[in-house]
Amino acid sequence: MGRHLRHRLGWRQRDLGDRIGLSQGEISLFERGRIDGMPIATVRKILGGLDAELVLYVRWRGRDLDRLLDAGHARLCNDIAGLLVDQGWEVAPEVSYSVYGERGSIDLLAWEPKTATLLVTEVKTEVASVEATFRKHDEKVRLAPAVARERFGWEARVTARLLLFPEHRTIRRQVDDESALFGRVYPTRNVGVRRWLRSPEGPMSGLIFLPDTSQARGRRGRASPKRVRVGRPRLERPE
Repeated sequence: MGRHLRHRLGWRQRDLGDRIGLSQGEISLFERGRIDGMPIATVRKILGGLDAELVLYVRWRGRDLDRLLDAGHARLCNDIAGLLVDQGWEVAPEVSYSVYGERGSIDLLAWEPKTATLLVTEVKTEVASVEATFRKHDEKVRLAPAVARERFGWEARVTARLLLFPEHRTIRRQVDDESALFGRVYPTRNVGVRRWLRSPEGPMSGLIFLPDTSQARGRRGRASPKRVRVGRPRLERPE
């Protein structure tokens, strides 16, 4: 694969190595598939020099990993929905959109009627591509007012954004490692977010960590907590 890409660009192994600061021998090992002992950073560098990208996919017990991640995502969505409903918000989960080729789904679209505030919540179970997360969330925030107006009759005066992660030491460390980026895009954090949710005044861009309720139940050995009933959005259209 690497050899075919290199040939397409018209380069020799030495040409590619000179461009990315690796030896011809390392390029040769990569092209022959001998990468078991090769650092991932080296593989990424070689592919990056070929205008390609390394995508890693983890499999666990067949497709069970996808179900496990989906279950964690669903729990987080349920937990933040319960928090919002308790604060008087109306919540619409999994709001899909397709606008001029931009397609996706808003994890939770919330509406605070007293202040006509729209909250676009993005739920993540792990820290993946930071730039891609920011870009997609920006898209959803930009399109959300029109989607909310058309779908639910919500005429937003203010649109806010919230990024949610599970409470986990590794995830907190990863966010801290990218603190300059996260701090610029999501300057409001846990306590400030909760205060704003109780009394939304003006726009807000925040990040919050919530504990995994299934893990918390396992540590305490208690019965499952009461089920949160998510309020249904109004479906009437304004006249």
